[in-house]
Amino acid sequence: MLIDSHCHIDGERFDADRDDIVRRARDAGVVAMLNVGTGDTHSDDFRRAVAVAEKYENVFASVGVHPHDAKLYDDEAEAHLIDLVRSSNKVIAWGEIGLDYYYDHSPRDVQREVFRRQIRTAKELGLPIIIHSRDADDETVEILTEECTPKTENEKLKTENTGFRGGIMHCFGGTPKMAEELMAIGFLISFAGNVTFKKAENLREAAQVVPLDKLLVETDCPFLTPVPFRGKRNEPAFVVHTAKFLADFYGVDFDQLARSTTRNFLSFFNLSSTRDLPSRL
Repeated sequence: MLIDSHCHIDGERFDADRDDIVRRARDAGVVAMLNVGTGDTHSDDFRRAVAVAEKYENVFASVGVHPHDAKLYDDEAEAHLIDLVRSSNKVIAWGEIGLDYYYDHSPRDVQREVFRRQIRTAKELGLPIIIHSRDADDETVEILTEECTPKTENEKLKTENTGFRGGIMHCFGGTPKMAEELMAIGFLISFAGNVTFKKAENLREAAQVVPLDKLLVETDCPFLTPVPFRGKRNEPAFVVHTAKFLADFYGVDFDQLARSTTRNFLSFFNLSSTRDLPSRL
């Protein structure tokens, strides 16, 4: 059994066959998916993401403003997202949030300010965070270390009381050093289909330092379709191919890697076993 720890199946590219996509994922052994909302908080984008999770028993949701849209984040946007969190027990994370210095769709200073603000909101809500980082390794680690590491006993007690558990570095694309620094502050590292690409030696170099008990797998669909389906629209069922690739890479049985990544997800989100998924959902 596997869990797709990061997907985007609420988008219009899945409108025509979403039911079939969820069915194919189940048939492939994908027992749960985390559907990560993105878009404009002043539209129905995030409400749609939560609605998809509400419809399917094995789909969770996450809400949070992507760094591309950081310039749109304000008090109204934050209130809208908090309302979604409080109105649905299917929302189990805040994100994806972070820094993207590759596209720079929002000014970098705004990205940094909104990143910190959203981390603090997630901490208040007791929600783990889903991180996006591109071409911003050092500043991502710096901000996460400063914001997620309690500096005083009072901060530690407050964090424990809210149940904040750190986060997940999704679609990891950084260096081995970045992976080690994030794991040191309690983050899990998730790899997507691009780790299977022939020229992705840098991702595989980073994967070498990530032990199985810190590893997750994801599709980030509809993007980053793994080999052998590269070039086609990605979907949660294809996470099996990323997991098989990583099992070969680590030199372990596929079942062992599947058990480890599933256990990591369940433990991180305080689900005791896959048997709890239907009742929890």
